[in-house]
Amino acid sequence: MIELFHVSKRYPGADQPALDDVTLEIRKGEFCLFAGPSGAGKTTLMRLLFCAETATTGQVLLGGKNLARLKPSRVPGVRRNIGVVFQDFKLLQEHSVLDNVALALEVQGRGFEEVRARATSVLEQVGLGHKLRQPAERLSGGEQQRVAIARALVVEPALLLCDEPTGNLDAERARGILELLVTAHVRGTTVVVATHDPTLIGGGHRRVVRLEDGRIVADVPAFAPVLPSIRDAERRVA
Repeated sequence: MIELFHVSKRYPGADQPALDDVTLEIRKGEFCLFAGPSGAGKTTLMRLLFCAETATTGQVLLGGKNLARLKPSRVPGVRRNIGVVFQDFKLLQEHSVLDNVALALEVQGRGFEEVRARATSVLEQVGLGHKLRQPAERLSGGEQQRVAIARALVVEPALLLCDEPTGNLDAERARGILELLVTAHVRGTTVVVATHDPTLIGGGHRRVVRLEDGRIVADVPAFAPVLPSIRDAERRVA
């Protein structure tokens, strides 16, 4: 699903490239974590996959499409199949929590009743069912993060990109978000997460790609037996 061939990204005036000769393949249906310290290149890599940045050199392919050759008019079509959660959330601050999540479905042309029902359901799953009418600007940072996650999940995307999705959450909320990501994965979504969270990284049941100074320094495949959290998600899907 995702293929990178000798990809580098250099920002003007930077002392070193944000990404340096990265070659990587992520198969359809994988759950892959990008790990590494701040400045390792995780966010830049995610932005390339979302077509928010273009590589300086190399090729980025998404579903067989070379993103460098993609016409600007076709970028929105590609993004409709991607759920994304970035660190700055990008919420409409004066709009309600429900409207922020519903918008992701409205742009797909879904009917009013379906949009409201699905948006309400996913907000309840992230623990915000009691704040549907609250303007986003009145939420805490952790609550805004959960709205952003709900907005990404509500469209049931083929690809889900999350940049530090549990960074502002306490342990209980972080575990709840992890369960939602696992459930999306079990349903067939390809999940890619950039994280420092040891809860997500540990255990060996997810592939971990480690970056340092813009380079891949380790690529550890998933190998452990299915853990209880994943089994629980499978039961819910069944």
